[in-house]
Amino acid sequence: MSTILSIHSLYVYPIKSLAGVSLSQAKVEEQGFELDRRWMLVDEEGRFLSQRTLPGMATIKVEIGDHSLDVFVSSRPEDRIRVPLHAVGEEISVKVWDDEMLARLVDPQIDAWFSQKLGVKARLVHMSSPKARKVDPRYAVNEESVSFADGMPYLIIGEESLNDLNSRLEFPVSMDRFRPNIVFSGGTPFQEDSFQRIKIGEIDFQLVKPCARCVMITVDQQSGSKGKEPLKTLATYRTKNKKIYFGQNMVALSSGKLRVGDLIQVS
Repeated sequence: MSTILSIHSLYVYPIKSLAGVSLSQAKVEEQGFELDRRWMLVDEEGRFLSQRTLPGMATIKVEIGDHSLDVFVSSRPEDRIRVPLHAVGEEISVKVWDDEMLARLVDPQIDAWFSQKLGVKARLVHMSSPKARKVDPRYAVNEESVSFADGMPYLIIGEESLNDLNSRLEFPVSMDRFRPNIVFSGGTPFQEDSFQRIKIGEIDFQLVKPCARCVMITVDQQSGSKGKEPLKTLATYRTKNKKIYFGQNMVALSSGKLRVGDLIQVS
C-alpha cells in the first residue's frame, strides 16, 4: 500500500447540517475553511437544528455562487432560494451545544422557505463575527475560534479508514456520512489516529482529539433515511471510554489554500 499521503477531497458545509459541497481547493482560516458552517438553522429558542432530529436536512443541497448560496431540495432542484453571503438582519443569541454567541438573522422569507421544507419553525442565521465562538480551551492551541461546527474547525479522515469499515458492513456507506473537511488517500486504516502535527502543502495543522460519533452518521445523505449502521458496527471495534471514534479533529496553525492532490507530511 502506498505510503504517500495526499488530499483526495475537500468539503465545506456552508449551512450547518445541510448537504456538503465538494471543492477542488479551499481557503484555510482559523475557524475552519472559508464559508464552512458560517450559517445555521435555529429553532424559536435559538438552538441549532441538525440531522440528529431532522434527518431530512441531508436532502437540502447547497451550491456556492459568487455572491450567494443557492439552496434547494435534491428532489426538486427547481424549487430554490438564494442566501446572500452577508446578512444585514438583527443580531440574536444562538446556541450550539453549551456555547452561546451572537448571530445575525438573514431574511424572514428564507426562514419561511426552510420552515416549510423542514416542517418545523426555523430561522437562518449567519455568524456575526469570526471571533464569536472559541474552541474549547482543553483542545485549543492558540485560543482559536471556531464556526458553528459541533466543536472543532477541521476534521480529517483517511480513505483507508472508510474502506476498513466498509469491509465489515453488509451495505457500504460513503464518506459523506462522516462530514469530513479533508479526506486523504494512501497509508493504512486509521493512520490519522497516530498523527500529532501534519503539514499539508505549506500549511501546518495540529491534531487535537479524535472525533466522537453520534446517530448522525446513520443518516443516508442522499435519501435522508435513518438506520442503525454504520454506528452499530463501529461500536464493535472503535469504542473507547464509552465513545465511538472515527476521524480526527484539528486546528490550523497557519493560513493559505489547500488543493486536491496536495501532499501530507507527518511530523
